[in-house]
Amino acid sequence: MIVLGLILLIIGLVASIPILTTIGVILIIVGLVLNLVPIGGTRRRVY
Repeated sequence: MIVLGLILLIIGLVASIPILTTIGVILIIVGLVLNLVPIGGTRRRVY
């Protein structure tokens, strides 16, 4: 999700499309939050 956000952010800045830049920033923030906050317990489950 972070990589997708970076790609959209770069495309939005190069093509000067503000909606892509906004979506890119939102995806980067959501990706960082999901990686830092443990959801569903403290252990990562491997199936």
